[in-house]
Amino acid sequence: MPEPTADLFCPLEFRYGRPEVRELFSRRRRLARALSVEAALAATEAELGMVPREAAEAIHAAVRSGRVELERVDALEAELRHDVMAITRALAEVSGPGGGWVHFGATSADITDTAMALEHEEALGVLRQDLTELARVLLALAREHRATPEVGRTHGQHAVPTSFGYKMAGGAAEILRHRARLDELRPRLACGKMAGAVGTGASFGDHAAAVESGVMRRLSLRADEAPTQIVSRDRIAEFTNFLALVAGSCERLSTEVRNLQRTEIAEVSEPFDEAKQVGSSTMAQKRNPMTSENVTSLARLVRAFALPPLENMALWHERDLANSANERVVVPHAVLLTDDMLQKLVAVFGGLTVDRTRMAELLAAGEGTSMTESLMLALAAKGVPRSRAHELLRQLTRGRGAPLATRAAESAEIRDHLTPEEIARCLDPGTYVQAAAAKTDRVVA
Repeated sequence: MPEPTADLFCPLEFRYGRPEVRELFSRRRRLARALSVEAALAATEAELGMVPREAAEAIHAAVRSGRVELERVDALEAELRHDVMAITRALAEVSGPGGGWVHFGATSADITDTAMALEHEEALGVLRQDLTELARVLLALAREHRATPEVGRTHGQHAVPTSFGYKMAGGAAEILRHRARLDELRPRLACGKMAGAVGTGASFGDHAAAVESGVMRRLSLRADEAPTQIVSRDRIAEFTNFLALVAGSCERLSTEVRNLQRTEIAEVSEPFDEAKQVGSSTMAQKRNPMTSENVTSLARLVRAFALPPLENMALWHERDLANSANERVVVPHAVLLTDDMLQKLVAVFGGLTVDRTRMAELLAAGEGTSMTESLMLALAAKGVPRSRAHELLRQLTRGRGAPLATRAAESAEIRDHLTPEEIARCLDPGTYVQAAAAKTDRVVA
């Protein structure tokens, strides 16, 4: 991560995001993708006899050699006030006689949207790897703690026992569903166009279909079936809403860590560098779940980024520029922050401290009340109406005092149906944890 300097104002430039992902959206990489689309267009048109072959070769050589400099493009854009015209003119300047054939038949969005599809393809590759890594660390915890008993909680109250491994298996399954969604989304998102000013391809004449398919083949992309001047924006809206879904899962996982690390619970704790890290400027004892809180905060921002692309779907007629400015901000930021969150969660769960002893203590602190369901069902199986069994146990668990095992053993109605050994077996959390362990095994498998 680069050092912050006085002239930076966006935290993404120095505080959030990995350098390699930030580089994916750098201006130089974006220029390179646009130039690669121009080269693919020229090569395809030469193949179809639309432009001289030597012109296409000169354009390709200029792109490959890196002779188109970002500084020159910037200077031209300042003069022309048009980003794609600046790129095409800069490319023409270094392509010799072939420069006159640069951008032949194309419109600006043919280049920018197709280059954006290449960018999205790279981003999806990064995100897929992130999801895979997070699923792996969650599954490792699931495997290790498949039968580690833990109080289940609903409404913030003790429910029935579960296992910590099953909790992690549920998280892994959710993350893997996102990976499946990504794979389903990919062909709809890695989609460009080479179809001219309003998407009909008229500027390419009889070769329109061949030009578009040839360019997309060279770039390993699909073509939008019916674009306007731009690629249909439902594709980008789906992408950012996918990122919002991933962000929702990130917040769910980080919130679980934050809750389980609370002093009153203290069942888990995220990694903390005891040698150097500071939790508070005044409370020296603090070991705050700062990474999980950071993920929670960023997740809320990524979800907010999902709204502008939804609104961008409704442009005027064949296009307007109402989408352009916010897309330059939304998509890179959403991808960068989603990668950032996923990588932070890999670190959190990869280094998570799990306190089995504390989990057992909290189970015991409930004095057996987390096993009322087991006892109720056992009574029902012996012929006690379920509603009566439920009411009996509701009364037995009112207030605090003796453990449930003692209260149950003192109940004549329960003794009429269950032996002390059967009562003890019903109140053993291990009976429920084995079910969680078996289900965890199925998820891991």
